[in-house]
Parts: sequence; C-alpha cells; structure tokens
Amino acid sequence: MNVTILPEIKSLCPALTLAIIECKIKNTGYDQSLWDKIDQEIERYQSQTTIPDIKKNPIIAATRDAYKKCGKDPNRYRPSSEALCRRIVNSKGLYQISTGVDVINLLSFKTGYSIGAFDADFIEGDLSYGIGRAGEPYTGIGRGPLNIEGLPILRDEKGGIGTPTSDEERTRLRLETKSLLININGYLGKEHLKTVAKECVTLINEHLNAECLSLRFIE
Repeated sequence: MNVTILPEIKSLCPALTLAIIECKIKNTGYDQSLWDKIDQEIERYQSQTTIPDIKKNPIIAATRDAYKKCGKDPNRYRPSSEALCRRIVNSKGLYQISTGVDVINLLSFKTGYSIGAFDADFIEGDLSYGIGRAGEPYTGIGRGPLNIEGLPILRDEKGGIGTPTSDEERTRLRLETKSLLININGYLGKEHLKTVAKECVTLINEHLNAECLSLRFIE
C-alpha cells in the first residue's frame, strides 16, 4: 500500500520521517525469551532514569514538540513512549498482552519512539499521515473515544488508525493477526530512525517468525 505524508504536517515538522515495516507473522500469547529481555531492560531503565529524565530523551522531546506545533498539549495527551517510560520509572511495569504488542512496547520504552502496530487485513486502501481534525471519530485502544484534534495521525481510506498517543481499536494488533504493519514515528529525520528500525526487524524476526518482510522510509 502507498503511504504519504501530507503537507499540513510536513510543513510544521520538516524532519518528519516514517519507518514502515510490513510482514507476515505468527503471533503468540507469551514468549518467555522476550520477557527475559523486557525484565532486563526494565531493570536497567529504572536504575538509570528519573521522571524528569524522560522528557529529556531527544526522541520523546521531538515528539512532544511536534504535538505543540500541531496544536495538542503533550502534557494532557502524552506520546505512548513517554507514558510507558513513566510506568516503568514508577515501578508499574508493562502489561503483558501478546508477543506482538510486547515487542513493540519493549522497543518503544527502550528508544523513546512511539510505534504503531496494525493488523494490515483491517486496513482499507492507502495510508496518509496528517493532523487530526475537530470531531473526527476515533476509538483508542483501552481508552474509548479519543479527541484527536491536533494530534499527528495515520489514516487509511476509512479513517484514523494510529496516533503517537494511541492506536485505533479497528486495526489493532490481535493475537490472531497474520499480516502486520508497523509505523515508527520519527521527528528527527531518517538517520535517527535507521537503528531502531533495524532493531525492530531483528525482534520481530526472532519472536514473531516474520516472513516476506519489507522496510521502507517515508519522508
């Protein structure tokens, strides 16, 4: 499918780049080897990070700045990576959902990137990345109706499917998901995205038995 960044957000965030990963996967309910990595990374992160440190992460800071430029208060609508980091520093840990979601959560809090993960079989048509509009319907996963006005948003031809704050219920990654599309939102340019995209590919190959995998950058 085609993915386009709209001028309405590119003009405000000129370094904006998306890393798009598409593949076939075999999702599972739980992966012990993955959770060994998660627990190790949580321990490392907690030992090195305080709440004030989180906003200093340049990736999170860039995402928060993008929110402000688009018209959203990042203190009221936190990027998902920031929310995960705060949970960990506050010793609340991570929810165990499924291996696919757990991989994304690990990579997100470890790097600071907000990452969308979607069941591609529920995506309709091509994708575009823009800014949420007033009254635009959107049901965040585990959040219910979400006011996405002023949020960066990935849409298919039916409507919004992902923001850096929360993905949409309609296209969420399920235990039964076979076709996975991942979007890594990067506001500091392609070079900053390359390392995390490669790590994402490594993790989904190892823990989700990925096949027919492709990686591309949209600028």
